[in-house]
Amino acid sequence: MSGTSKKIMSIDNMRVGKNYFIKNHGETTSFSVLATSGVNDFKIKDLLSLEIYQFGRLIEFGIGEDFELYEI
Repeated sequence: MSGTSKKIMSIDNMRVGKNYFIKNHGETTSFSVLATSGVNDFKIKDLLSLEIYQFGRLIEFGIGEDFELYEI
């Protein structure tokens, strides 16, 4: 293992105002949580494209075997 250790976290632990990295089904992105919007769904802002959309869009096809979620 390298000197950095990241802990994969649960969607339940995401919080408004925090930034996260996600990997799911081979896709990766970093985002900021802007607001909650229902149970385990959030309004998020992509930190690369600056697009605003629902977190559910990132997991609409389920949680893949490669799922990773980290606070950054």
